[in-house]
Amino acid sequence: MTPTGFHSRAVLLFCFISTTAGSSMFAFTEEPSERVGKADGYCSRILRAQNSRREDNNEFRLRVEGDPDSYQPGSTYRVSVIASSSSYFRGFTLIALKEGKEGDKDEDYAGNFQIIDEEETQYMTNCPPAVTESTPRRRTSIQVFWTAPPSGSGCVFLKASIVQKRIIYFQDEGSLTKRMCEKESLYGNATEKPLLDCCACGTAKYRVTFFGNWSEKIHPKDYPRRANHWSAIIGASHSKNYVVWEYGGFSSEGVKQVAELGSPVKMEEEIRQKGDDVLTVIKMKAQWPAWQPLNIRAAPSAEFSVDRTRHLMSFLTMLGPSPDWNVGLSAEDLCTKECGWVQRVIQDLIPWDAGTDSGVSYESPNKPAVPPEKIRPLTSLDHPQSPFYDPEGGAITPVARVVVERIARKGEQCNIVPDNVDDIVADIAQEEKEEDDTPETCIYSNWSPWSACSSATCEKGKRMRQRMLKAQLDLSVPCPHTQDFEPCMGPGCSYEDASTCMMSEWIAWSPCSASCGMATRSRERYVKQFPEDGSLCTLPTEEADNCVVNEECSPSSCLVTEWGEWDVCSATCGLGMKRRERMVKMPPEDGSICGAEVLEVEKCMMPECRE
Repeated sequence: MTPTGFHSRAVLLFCFISTTAGSSMFAFTEEPSERVGKADGYCSRILRAQNSRREDNNEFRLRVEGDPDSYQPGSTYRVSVIASSSSYFRGFTLIALKEGKEGDKDEDYAGNFQIIDEEETQYMTNCPPAVTESTPRRRTSIQVFWTAPPSGSGCVFLKASIVQKRIIYFQDEGSLTKRMCEKESLYGNATEKPLLDCCACGTAKYRVTFFGNWSEKIHPKDYPRRANHWSAIIGASHSKNYVVWEYGGFSSEGVKQVAELGSPVKMEEEIRQKGDDVLTVIKMKAQWPAWQPLNIRAAPSAEFSVDRTRHLMSFLTMLGPSPDWNVGLSAEDLCTKECGWVQRVIQDLIPWDAGTDSGVSYESPNKPAVPPEKIRPLTSLDHPQSPFYDPEGGAITPVARVVVERIARKGEQCNIVPDNVDDIVADIAQEEKEEDDTPETCIYSNWSPWSACSSATCEKGKRMRQRMLKAQLDLSVPCPHTQDFEPCMGPGCSYEDASTCMMSEWIAWSPCSASCGMATRSRERYVKQFPEDGSLCTLPTEEADNCVVNEECSPSSCLVTEWGEWDVCSATCGLGMKRRERMVKMPPEDGSICGAEVLEVEKCMMPECRE
């Protein structure tokens, strides 16, 4: 139920107000002067919409990726505003407010937005917590990231306003508003999973990547400096008839062996015995030591598939040494309520106790729990000797993060919600690209640039480009595809050498070797992931190039350094100035004055000043 006083409020760009006069489908009136004064300097104006809005409007939709009903504190979600296939919008405003709040104080806002494309979106100048369009133009979708607020923030309303010509749509109930409440604590007696039947069609392929964050820097108390590691990861995509592990349940023998010994052998045997209830066995190698920078060791990953009957995913890995402590996902549902497949899941993980050993610290001696206890998450109040102990009962800092990304779909799909562009990019299209036999009666725009590759590693992926059908001169002649796909791989990979190694991006070019005239420069890259068979990488790690400095060198030439970084703006709000400098490396040999500019000054605009 929408709180009183909140359901009719919307933060809108002030510049939109003049466009709503006359033919607008809504009438807006400003709040009384005392209210405007209170809100001024926050979000410009808070306007009250009269009761003339269309409740049945479904032309536009606000979507949180994965369509979750709850948020995990501190996790990041992709938020989209999407128009139906026959609609478009010119402007928008997006805010996130705590339930029952009106947006006239800092603490009313929930979480933080992050810009994905600065050409498309920007923070609202006079309302920093909100995002809006960078330039008004016809568009069918926008995307931003939203990081959920910390624990204890309660329920949140994500709300969008849409400007289409002179019409402003703002729905406080319906497709342009989404209510999300904080995900309930995992400290209950059982894993809370709405294991519903899946209505999706076809199959989907996913990549799961495990990022261990258990390190001495982040978890310093009693951190085991020797033999710290993550065990081999074991899991499966499975049906709701099979429970791999769950909070409130008891550990199987396979779970016990992973939890206490880090051995996945028995667990894999149990999984394979489940026959048709399992679609894919998920396996990843152990990590010794537990943490290394990603430029030294790539995060472990594996691919798996799901279908209508086996649409859940579970896995676990032991953090060692420990009595019986693990992390993982339990019955993560990848099927959406709209009969589609979730595109991405990002989950921070805290350790849980398998209930088979009674130890309280990393290197406690083996002491079987008799009788065995139920699986439960560790808490900061378990025992004073626990490395996660906090006398104030605070939350345990996550020890890992798992990212599950959809990389392909196969077969006929039946999801009833149109995919956004990012959704489509990740799909597998036909392997062979047909020749372009576009009829003359079909008028298209130019092709867009190629998208990023759906694979960030040397695994085969896809990239996509698009064009728009501008006119169909003869309706009896069908117009071919508006999307084009081609195979690709991550940076530093090649099809001829796909299994050899994965390289980093090139590091910036070095300075030219001479200060005047023709010279050379070089750049480097490094090996991010060596081949599993132990062979050497054959891709080049160095590259050289010619460069020219002060092409017309003469006795009167003045050699200067590159420009330095811009200073911070001289103003903290409103209009200010910023400057940057460079130095004279070598004055003219003939003793003349150096004519090169060594100081540049330009204007800078900060958010509007509050009164």
